[in-house]
Order: sequence, then C-alpha cells, then structure tokens
Amino acid sequence: MEPVIIVLIILVVLVFIALIKTIQVIPQASAAIVERFGRYTRTLNAGLNIVVPFIDTIRNRIDLREQVVPFPPQPVITQDNLVVNIDTVIYYQVTDARAATYEVASYIQAIEQLTVTTLRNIIGGMDLERTLTSREEINAALRGVLDEATGKWGIRVNRVELKAIEPPTSIQDSMEKQMRADRDKRAAILQAEGVRQSEILRAEGEKQSQILRAEGEAKAAALRAEGEAQAVRTVFEAIHAGDPDQKLLSYQYLQMLPKIAEGDANKLWIVPSEIGDALKGLSGAMGNFAPKPGGSDSGNGTGSGTERRERPSID
Repeated sequence: MEPVIIVLIILVVLVFIALIKTIQVIPQASAAIVERFGRYTRTLNAGLNIVVPFIDTIRNRIDLREQVVPFPPQPVITQDNLVVNIDTVIYYQVTDARAATYEVASYIQAIEQLTVTTLRNIIGGMDLERTLTSREEINAALRGVLDEATGKWGIRVNRVELKAIEPPTSIQDSMEKQMRADRDKRAAILQAEGVRQSEILRAEGEKQSQILRAEGEAKAAALRAEGEAQAVRTVFEAIHAGDPDQKLLSYQYLQMLPKIAEGDANKLWIVPSEIGDALKGLSGAMGNFAPKPGGSDSGNGTGSGTERRERPSID
C-alpha cells in the first residue's frame, strides 16, 4: 500500500504543477513571449492564457508602459574643442514585444550607446554658445535619430531631454563674471533711469510750484492793490466829505514828519517846500487860539504876528 500512496502523491503533485504551468495570468500593460522547444510560438497579452505545460515556456515578460531612463553624464567635445558634460533622459515605450526580445540583446544598453554616439555627433558640429542655447534643437535631432534606429527593435522613443550641460570650470567662471557684469550694467541703467525720472518729476513739481506761487503772488498783489485803492478812495471820500481846511491838513502833515525820520539808515531826509506853508498855516491857527494880553479890548493881530503892548513906567 505504501508504494501506491507514494505514486498517487507524486501524480497529484505533477498534476498540480502542470495546472500551474498551464494557466498564465499576464498583468495589464504587459506581454509575455512563449517559446515551444526553443522556438518563438506566440505573444501572450494581458489576461488569462493557457499554455502547454513542459512544452511551452515563457521566455520573457516585457512591460509595455512608457519607461524613463536617465543616463550618466557623458563628456562631449564641441566644435571649438571644449569638453562639456551632458546628462540625458530618455522616454521610450516597447511597442513590439517580439522585436524587443529577438532583434536586440539588451535594448536599454543599446539605447544608451546610441544616445551617446548620436549626442557626440550633434554636439561636435556646434560651438559652446550654440550648445548652451539650442537645447530644443539638440533634443529634436537626437529624438529623430533614436526613433529611426530603435523602430526595428520594437521601441518608440517619445522624448529626449537634456537635464544639464556643464561647461568647463574656467568657462563657468568667465560666464559667471559676464553675467555679473551684465547684471551690474542693468542695475546701473535702471538706477540712472530712476534718478532721471526722479529729477524730471522733481523739476516738474518745482515748475508747478513756481507757477502756482507766482499766480498766488499775482492774485495777492492784485488784491492788495485793490484794497489799497479802495482804502485811498475811502480816505479821499472821507476827507472830501469832511471838507477839511488848511489848518487840519497842516496838522496832519506835521504828524507824518516823525515817520519820515524813522530808521537808523535815514541819515539824510529832504523836507518838501510845502512844509513852510504848512508851518505858516499851523502858526496862524495856534495864534488864533492863544489868549490875547490886555483883555478883550486889545486889537487883533493880522498875518502871522501878534500885537505887543508895553507896560507904562511909574516915575
């Protein structure tokens, strides 16, 4: 009984292994290459697939999604004999699992080597300045060559990007100095423009201020002159309304004499000729108001003098 049980156990194990090898589940966006006795038979797509156990074998499982592969920096010589290090990133996708398996031994390594050689050919025809400013042109040229070469491998190159372009250290120092000089130049230009604009605005402000000040002074002078004229008219009308005589005018004229002599700088001042007439009028007025000696019987003096009487002497 024991040998029979052992045989049954072995058969069950073999059947279980056969079932496992018969049923193949392929994930989405993947493919599997099936070989029968070492020869390509078919490609298994995503889902549940049945293969013949111990006859069909799975050669390779390939991811059909887009892949991103960064390559290490590669030294490249430009047209002006300068060595630059360039980092590249390749975006590719397997479109034919059979071609990617049988047309090339390792498509990743093949893409890397093709990228390096193509990049050296493209950069070798450019100088450093054009290399630094023509990334889109380099990307387009590199993608065209890679896409054409990898098409027969069942691979489509979707994008090629240059991550970094590093020139030599001496060139980097020179470029940094140049950029610093350009920044200083732009800063100086902006500062000068700001000062110029500030001066223009300040001049415009001063101009407007002077114009407004002049207009204010003109209006003030006009109002002041108008006020003085009104005051003169008022005084003149008041004087004529009061009908002043020569005595009052002479008195007012004498009151103005101290104001003429005011100030330390008035070393010399001129007395008008009319002052004599004013003094005569004033003296006449004062003579009329002064008390007369000898009572009311005394005679009145005429002109500017007064009559003088002598006291009789007693013998």
